[in-house]
Amino acid sequence: MPLTVVLAEDSPLMRDGLVGVLTRFGHQVLAAVADADALLTAVRELTPDIVVTDVRMPPDNTDDGLRAAIALRRENPTLPVLVLSQYIEQSYAAHLLDLGSDSGIGYLLKDRVSAVTEFVDAVTHVAAGATVVDPEVVRQLLNRRHDPLRRLTPREREVLALMAEGHANAEIARELYVTEAAVNKHVSGILQKLELRLDGQGHRRVLAVLTYLRA
Repeated sequence: MPLTVVLAEDSPLMRDGLVGVLTRFGHQVLAAVADADALLTAVRELTPDIVVTDVRMPPDNTDDGLRAAIALRRENPTLPVLVLSQYIEQSYAAHLLDLGSDSGIGYLLKDRVSAVTEFVDAVTHVAAGATVVDPEVVRQLLNRRHDPLRRLTPREREVLALMAEGHANAEIARELYVTEAAVNKHVSGILQKLELRLDGQGHRRVLAVLTYLRA
């Protein structure tokens, strides 16, 4: 389903590339802006399906894009937001999580944009209400956080990493060459061990990893 997008990126080359990718996959970029103030104005005027923004941009060239995304999300709690970052900053992901995961939230490294299909899939998943975290962020979290992740088996860790990348159980089963029933069992075990209530909300799956970003 085609999406309407407001894009914020201060690098002209990156901005044009993102517009080209999104357009090629059938999405409509309503505005492509270069600073946080223009992002705020464009989203308020155009009401897109999703916002895609860099973290660092003018006017201060710090975390202006992230702060603009947070302001917009507070104004409209159902607005899906996908944030792009040059480097892994766990605090940025923590701020995004604090916005609430009932609607789409995403945090991707810019390197992921070069994997065009993965980037577009992330946009689609976030717009649909999912929470998507860059696989490298997931890997670092799994490597650095040992409690309560130490309760998980190696297979459960693999499943958890794929969950946090936004994969459904059927996709995880294909990736790991196991049955979907086995994946369902692993997911249930992960949520139980991490003390996350099992329900029908997909964001619970990703919270199994994102919980540690708040520490």
